[in-house]
Amino acid sequence: MPKIKLTLTAVKSAQAEKRVYELRDIEVPGFLVKVTPTGRKIFMVAYVASNGVRRKPALGRFGELTVEQARELAKDWLADVRKGKDPSASRNAERQSPTMREFFARFMTEYSEARNKPSTIRNNRGIARTHILPALGDMKVLEVTRTDVVTLMTKRAVRPTSANHLLCLLRKMFNMAELWELRPDGSNPCRHVQKYPQKGSTRLIVDSELKRLYEYLDRADAEGLEHPFLTLAIRLQFEFAARMSEITNLEWSWIDFKDRRVVWPDSKTGNISKPISTEAFRLLENAPRSKGSPYVCPSIFDPMQSMSKHTYALGWARVLERAGVPHIGTHGIRHRAATDIANSGIPINVGMKLTAHKTVTMFMRYVHTEDEPVRAAAETIANRRLRLTSASIDHHSPGEPPIRLSATTSAVPEAKVSSCAASRSAVGSYRPFRHRKGENRNLPPGSKRLLPEVDDAS
Repeated sequence: MPKIKLTLTAVKSAQAEKRVYELRDIEVPGFLVKVTPTGRKIFMVAYVASNGVRRKPALGRFGELTVEQARELAKDWLADVRKGKDPSASRNAERQSPTMREFFARFMTEYSEARNKPSTIRNNRGIARTHILPALGDMKVLEVTRTDVVTLMTKRAVRPTSANHLLCLLRKMFNMAELWELRPDGSNPCRHVQKYPQKGSTRLIVDSELKRLYEYLDRADAEGLEHPFLTLAIRLQFEFAARMSEITNLEWSWIDFKDRRVVWPDSKTGNISKPISTEAFRLLENAPRSKGSPYVCPSIFDPMQSMSKHTYALGWARVLERAGVPHIGTHGIRHRAATDIANSGIPINVGMKLTAHKTVTMFMRYVHTEDEPVRAAAETIANRRLRLTSASIDHHSPGEPPIRLSATTSAVPEAKVSSCAASRSAVGSYRPFRHRKGENRNLPPGSKRLLPEVDDAS
């Protein structure tokens, strides 16, 4: 393994032999050129990584790189090695990095399908098929940057909710990429990318609307205006502060009438258990049953199936219209129930048990502030302020009349207020200091002209 100073002449004159041989540079230790039996000449750099592994990566072919260009590259690589890096390992990782298409398939198989609900799995596949894979599918996982994510978000700006779902999916995917060591820690390109504000919000069913709604439900049950399974489902959703799916999929086997408890084995937030109130117990005990059906609120046309979301949503909309209540989604029932729970004065942790929320933040998103408590609070604050101000005005020494300030009373001593200044400062003719004219105008507080004149003779 001869050592020479690698120059253009030396590399050109190197002849092919039967076996591969190397020419090492004496100027930059580790820099070399490999000559193959076919005559190819490849610049390389040899080094030992910080973990003790010997590496000899290729820098490029002679002809594609000049000797000086290859030498400078070798210096850069060796400088990184001295910093504790391993450039060759990093380059191999980039080459072996999967494409976003391959990574998404692994993400769905190893993460989403094992942890998410079927509806979430379908949504994830739809988002990827429509937005992620057409734009990023052929890129390496390591190549995706924050700019790529922002560009995708910008294209969906007209639909902020859809764009936010896209961002949530990408953020989770790249979190898993870091966990699987497909990207360095802290390199998630979704960091600092802001969600779009979502303008839509669920309206609160106010007291007067709730009263009209229940009046219609009572009349519908008495006169047969609605199917009893539908009215039962609406009442139960109010009683349990439940999600729509938790009522439509509720089975009789989940209800323990003895201990007065309902257990949902697999809801949106997993296994949940709720006590049965007296009203809910009455509803379940007197509920109509379809023979052989396992569901409390089965499908109207097929008792062996649960009530569909379509049937429930349309029935709810019809009930609202007939009750004279403005339209609101079925999730408005849960918002109203959560608001009643919060305004009842029970502790937040107990309210979270009733609504099956896992975090206080999510629970409070369902709680609305009603007008009457706010109005009462405003009156309380106003009355307190009035009591304080009245006490300060009436506070005076015994035997002295109370001092009451009027619009014409001035806190400045009478001797210091000229008639001209007073007239200029009167109500209706007040002007700021900088707009007043005249020698006897009022001066700003702290002005040097207000200081007492010093007699030169003294």
